Amino acid sequence: MKKILALVLALALVACASLALADEVKVMTKEEFDAAAIDDPVCIEAYVQANQSWWDGKIKLYLQDENNAGYFVYDMACTEEEAEKLTVPGTKIRVSGYKAEWSGEIEIIDAKFEILEAEPFVTAPEDMTDLLGKDELINHMNEKVAFKGLKVAPSKVEGKDDEFPFLYAWDGSGSRESNSDLYFNVEKDGKTYTFTVESYLCGAVTEVYANVEELKIGDTIDCEGFLYWYNGANPHITSVTVTEPAAE
Repeated sequence: MKKILALVLALALVACASLALADEVKVMTKEEFDAAAIDDPVCIEAYVQANQSWWDGKIKLYLQDENNAGYFVYDMACTEEEAEKLTVPGTKIRVSGYKAEWSGEIEIIDAKFEILEAEPFVTAPEDMTDLLGKDELINHMNEKVAFKGLKVAPSKVEGKDDEFPFLYAWDGSGSRESNSDLYFNVEKDGKTYTFTVESYLCGAVTEVYANVEELKIGDTIDCEGFLYWYNGANPHITSVTVTEPAAE
């Protein structure tokens, strides 16, 4: 029994030391954050640009600093009252946690935060149209971005021949009633890319959700959103504008 208690105590001390290490890390530049290894403790200061819905005591944040470097904070613990402050665009916060990677997406997990006194900062999206399909695009992961002059390409459900301008859920199994994510394909220079309206960011009550539901194959559109990564660029779209309707 003493050996078991000693082992439990040792593991607890390691966990506490690990958490303390994350809290003690100095604030990093984007270059230092990028150079950190996966699972390393990290600390950054940046401004809230948007958030996914608070749920079960956790929130996901899209952040950007004064130099427009983007960060994604995954499932950060906070109370509902704290979430009300964290969802105000432009709020500056210090975040300490651990650098993580999931299907190519770089994020901060097990995060703690502190709200800082600062003038609000909300950045404008940067046009990344010319970087679609290029290796350099990954250097702008999690930033607020814009893509212009894209053609809506067909989406298909596996096992069916029908073509759709968008799908409810990645496989077409969702619905508006269930507030499913929307997936739609766009084409540029002969290559096709998949964009997503993340429902916890922009759900069925939002303008962008309704606009995507009105898309037609062949529409030319401009989009804005955050450059999320999922086995390649998979932007979380917050705005869609049809600039040239598809030919009837």
